[in-house]
Amino acid sequence: MASTTLSVHQKALRSTVVKKAVMAVTGLVLIAFLLMHMFGNLKIFIGPEAYNDYAEFLKQDLLAPILPHGWFIWIFRAVLLVCLVLHVYCAIVLWLASVEGRGKTKYVRKNRKEQTISSRVMRWGGITLFLLLVFHIMMFTTGTITPGWSGGLIEPYDMFMGAFSNWWVVLIYVVFMVVVCMHVRHGFWSAFTTLGANVGAQARVVLNVLAYFAAALLLVGFLLPPVAVLFGMVN
Repeated sequence: MASTTLSVHQKALRSTVVKKAVMAVTGLVLIAFLLMHMFGNLKIFIGPEAYNDYAEFLKQDLLAPILPHGWFIWIFRAVLLVCLVLHVYCAIVLWLASVEGRGKTKYVRKNRKEQTISSRVMRWGGITLFLLLVFHIMMFTTGTITPGWSGGLIEPYDMFMGAFSNWWVVLIYVVFMVVVCMHVRHGFWSAFTTLGANVGAQARVVLNVLAYFAAALLLVGFLLPPVAVLFGMVN
């Protein structure tokens, strides 16, 4: 009986470790995408031709002729979708296991004073992030929501300018990016800790600095273009 119980416990532990590793890897892939997306958005300051060429390059010519014309963007989207689904799935399963464990053991309690704000709101932030991501896709990908421009074919630069000429869109975007960057700050540190980089006090300090730097870089880089459009600093 004891051997069977130990075997079940070991399987559960291995399953938890695997799920945490999957969360870490997929989270880092998504952070890399955000960094790439941020640098692409900054092309708005160069001008419409540069921004439109960048958007067209992503959709049509990247990795051509290795990949057929126009294939890259769909493969890229599929990889991101798989990473997002796996990340969310593992997060939910681990959270449910954590809730169940706390219910069984009344003596186990986290010291909330040692938790950062980012870690405390991580799960609720994930839900908020998902809802805001749907709004972002409906506006810039599917064209279901069209603030600042009429429906139909429109250049990416004109779409960007039209959307962020509205104060309420910029406000939603600010909330979106604050939630994203809080998620990134905690997720960056947690991912590298899961993958074994947090090996001591010095490593912990380095990881914290890098996590805050990545979050701050994304926050400033993503918010500069829409704020500049709103206040007329981009023609």
